[in-house]
Amino acid sequence: MNLRYFLFIAGICLSTLGFSQQETPTKFGNGMLNLIAKDSTWSVKFAPRIQFRAMSTWDYDGDQYGKAEQNFLIRRARLKFSGFAYSPKLKYKIELGLSNRDVSGANEFNSNAPRIILDAVIMWNFYENFELWVGQTKLPGNVERVVSSANLQLIDRSLLNSRFNIDRDVGVQVRHSAMLSEKFMIREKIAISQGEGRNITSGNLGGHQYTGRLEFLPFGEFKSNGDYVQADLKREETPKLMVGVTYDYNQDAVKNRSNQGSYMATNSGFYETDISTLFVDAMLKYKGFSFMGEYANRDADAPIAVELDGITETGDIVQVGSAFNFQAGYLFKNNYEVAGRFTTLDYDAITGKDTQEQYTIGVSKYIVGHKLKVQSDFSYNTVADNEDGLEFRLGFDLHF
Repeated sequence: MNLRYFLFIAGICLSTLGFSQQETPTKFGNGMLNLIAKDSTWSVKFAPRIQFRAMSTWDYDGDQYGKAEQNFLIRRARLKFSGFAYSPKLKYKIELGLSNRDVSGANEFNSNAPRIILDAVIMWNFYENFELWVGQTKLPGNVERVVSSANLQLIDRSLLNSRFNIDRDVGVQVRHSAMLSEKFMIREKIAISQGEGRNITSGNLGGHQYTGRLEFLPFGEFKSNGDYVQADLKREETPKLMVGVTYDYNQDAVKNRSNQGSYMATNSGFYETDISTLFVDAMLKYKGFSFMGEYANRDADAPIAVELDGITETGDIVQVGSAFNFQAGYLFKNNYEVAGRFTTLDYDAITGKDTQEQYTIGVSKYIVGHKLKVQSDFSYNTVADNEDGLEFRLGFDLHF
C-alpha cells in the first residue's frame, strides 16, 4: 500500500521536473527541488525528511532497575511540497506522512484508510497583513505543537503536548499582524474547524471548534521566524521574546481530548460535551540561550460520559486537568547544545489519572542546523506512587 503511494508521489515529482522552466539555485537544507515557472505563475519546493529513533526504557522502584526494553523505529518519514500558484500572494503547503506513526489512526470516520495527509492548505494574502488559510493544517495552539517536529531541540515534544495539544484539523483560519510601535508586534490568529482532528471523511459528529490566539513580540521579530524554531541557531544579538495566549472551544465535542483522543461512544450514538482548552506560552532567545515555557488547561461542561438516560456511565471521561512545561538550552559556538526540560501533568481526580512528572536532559550536535543533526536525551519519569521509569533516546534527522 505504501509503495503505491510512494510511486504516485514520485510520478508527481518527475512530472513537475518535466514541465518546469526554471530551477532556482539551491543547497542542502533549502529543499531537494526549487522550481519556478518561466512566466513566474507558479513555484514548487520539494523537501523530504527522515527521523530515525532508538530508545531504551527501564522501570525503577528506587532500589533496582527492571529489565530494559529497546525499540528502533522510523519516527517520521515525510514528503513536503510548498510554493505559490498564480501569484506569490497565493501560497500552498502539502505534507504527506509515510511512516507507521504518521499514518496510524484509521477508523470508520476516515474510511478505515491510512491517514497519509498531514497538511493540505492554501494561504491567501488577500489584503495588507491579512491572510486567509483554507484546508487541513495545524490549529494555532500551543507554541510547542506548532513548532515543526523537524525543529526540536530534544528528541520529541513534551508530555504536555502529547496529552493536551489540539493538533491539526480541517477548516478556515484568518491571520493578521500589526506593529504597535517601531519594534512591538502583535499577531492575531482565528480558526473555525470541524473539531475531530485530521483526515476525517465522515462527519461532523458534534459541533464545531473555535480557536483564537494572540501573540506579543515586544522586542521585534525573531530572525528567520525563530519564535517557531527551538534552539537559538541564529544567535539573536538582542533579546527576543514571544508571549502567546490561545483559547480553544470545541462545541459538542465527541472525543475525550477535544479534537484528539478516543471517540466517546454510547449505545445510542456518541456522547457530546463542550470542551475548552487554554494555553499560555512564551519563547525567549538571546546569544545562543533559549527558553520555552507553557501552561495548558482543559475543562469540560460534563466530563463523565453517560448514556442517553443521563445516568449510566459509559466509562469514557474527558481528560480534564492542567500541565506545565519548561525547557531551556544553550548552544555553544561549536554547534553542540545542552538542553533540559521539566514537565508536570496534573489531571482532575475524576479522570482517575495520577500526577506525572518528567525530567529530561539532552545533547544535540547541529551539523547543518536542524536539517542534519544528531540528538540524544535521558528522562526520569515519576507517576504518583507507582513505579518510576528511566528512558534513553538517540535520534538522527535528515531534512532536505
